[in-house]
Amino acid sequence: MRSIKVASVPRIPMDDQSIEIVERKGVGHPDTICDSIMEEVSVELNREYIRKFGGILHYNADKSLLVAGEVETRFGGGVVKKPILLMFGDRATTKYGDVEISVEDVAIRAAKRWIKENLRHVDPEKHVVYRVELKPGSAELTDIFRRSGELLGANDTSAAVGYAPLSRTERLVLDTEKFLNSSEFKKRFPETGEDVKVMGYRFKDEVTLTIAQAFVDRYIDSEEDYFRRKQEVLDELNSFLKERGGFEKIKVFMNTLDVRGRREEGVYLTVLGTSADGADSGEVGRGNGVNGIIPLMRPRSSEAAAGKNPVSHVGKIYNVLSHKIAEKIYNEVPGLSEVYVWLLSKIGQPVDKPDLAAVEVSVKKGMNLGDVEGQITEIVNRELDRMREFINELIERKVYPY
Repeated sequence: MRSIKVASVPRIPMDDQSIEIVERKGVGHPDTICDSIMEEVSVELNREYIRKFGGILHYNADKSLLVAGEVETRFGGGVVKKPILLMFGDRATTKYGDVEISVEDVAIRAAKRWIKENLRHVDPEKHVVYRVELKPGSAELTDIFRRSGELLGANDTSAAVGYAPLSRTERLVLDTEKFLNSSEFKKRFPETGEDVKVMGYRFKDEVTLTIAQAFVDRYIDSEEDYFRRKQEVLDELNSFLKERGGFEKIKVFMNTLDVRGRREEGVYLTVLGTSADGADSGEVGRGNGVNGIIPLMRPRSSEAAAGKNPVSHVGKIYNVLSHKIAEKIYNEVPGLSEVYVWLLSKIGQPVDKPDLAAVEVSVKKGMNLGDVEGQITEIVNRELDRMREFINELIERKVYPY
């Protein structure tokens, strides 16, 4: 038996609230780099453990720090004076029986591959230094992986929350960053780097977007050229937003720290397309949630999913699954405006049997909770019953990152 609670709450749906704030950090933002690389390390460790041992062993590769390098930006092309330092931390099994695995090699290989595939101007051999501090875990946590049972026990007592649907503003912020970092946009505007941050706020039906867009100095000939190109990017983005529609008014501001007359020091230039090259450091857990955004006015899980193992760490499993269950409920149950799903684990208890699964719904006028409570409970049970399949999807990276 599972403890599943369903309640109707008088929460005003986000789209109906007067004020909303949402953020999205793009692929080249230092925090996103950390999250993405540690998730790549997780996927690579999954493959190595399965290949060598037939199953996933204990690890949590969810601590990472990116220390910005040092560059000299110049119109026409600057230089990297000191490389980026990427540090990998936490725990990973390095030996099982008589067989050893080089966790350090796995981590560095995964990082280099991700950088090569996602950051056009960063050379993973020249521009980044790697430091791996993934040590063996505690005896008790490691022992979880040796215990019998089809599903492992939760490695922690923790809670996660997910919701559905995304609000109009959340979708707008997400779409804006994806547009600016799309391959088609980069072909047309190669001077734009991957480091994009979109901060959006809505008041009633008017939205203001403030965007930080890194420019790559090798494509910029002068200060005048920079401002001309920035305006071209703004014009293109405004055309996209106008065609997309959805709001009474959308105002866009870009690189608002820029000041004319100060040459390189007065504009947002990078050498490598990311502020990690010389301005901004990063850390796992400070970036986007598992649904791709930072929704400042929603409840959020306290743990980052990136880098955590997908078979016992509820910080990943419940973080992603809570959103998936919320989406299923919203899409399948009529008469709901919003759905929030909370999953609470108890350390050692099988991950398909949370200590509490709580669903909060906003019911549309004319509907009663009693009409849909049974259906909601059925969906929660159904999704928890398929936990083994869901974990396999996590292992194979079919459901996360979004």
